[in-house]
Amino acid sequence: MTRTGDHSRPVTGPALDSVDFDLDRSSPVPLYYQLARQLEAAIDHGVLAPGNLLGNEVDLSVRLGLSRPTVRQAIQSLVDKGLLVRRRGVGTQVVHSQVKRPLELSSLYDDLESAGQGPTTQVLRNERVPATADVAAALGIAEGGEVTLLERLRFTHGQPVAFLCNYLPTALLELDTARLESTGLYRMMRSAGITLHSARQTIGARSATAEEAVCLDEKEGAALLTMQRTAYDDTGRPVEYGSHIYRASRYAFDFQLLVRP
Repeated sequence: MTRTGDHSRPVTGPALDSVDFDLDRSSPVPLYYQLARQLEAAIDHGVLAPGNLLGNEVDLSVRLGLSRPTVRQAIQSLVDKGLLVRRRGVGTQVVHSQVKRPLELSSLYDDLESAGQGPTTQVLRNERVPATADVAAALGIAEGGEVTLLERLRFTHGQPVAFLCNYLPTALLELDTARLESTGLYRMMRSAGITLHSARQTIGARSATAEEAVCLDEKEGAALLTMQRTAYDDTGRPVEYGSHIYRASRYAFDFQLLVRP
């Protein structure tokens, strides 16, 4: 599995100075919580980037006029959420911001790219296989019929965020591995004249197996989000069945609920 180098930059001076801390001491909201939310917002908006190092708790508490336990509690809450990590001999480091993906018919690659997450892909499998009963039912073909299987790891900022398993009818389009590693599957489908129209999607959660934990750089038993999706083109033909897993520490689905009149 490819890994990018660690280009850590200490956040002392300009980077941390650019964070606009606004703590309301008269608010009933605890100060540690206010500080944690403002640090999290700085990470989400890229003010604090992956690899940045925070100053030590003493310096930050003096600068903000807070007690050291308050600062420690704020930092620990972000460590627990996976946004910061404490490294021995290095200090507290920004890891990443959580990917929040809208629930709509879109490609993970496109969503990550538009969010400035710098997506990259490693193709693990691109081959023709017999369709299992579930895949055959989703794609409307006979069980045992030939389908194209894609297995890919999707990375942001050099860290794995999702394992993607997709099945497509073999006659749908040619899937070049090099192109799959430089762009998204749905983008390739659109380039081939396939118009995606709708999808049925199921979202769930479970614990990571030992093999999945290795692929996603997680601990065995870590929380994973799951998604199964069957996508249809504008003629109603099923064109893709996907079974994906995502690191819950780095990924969330975001959607809006409307009240039915």
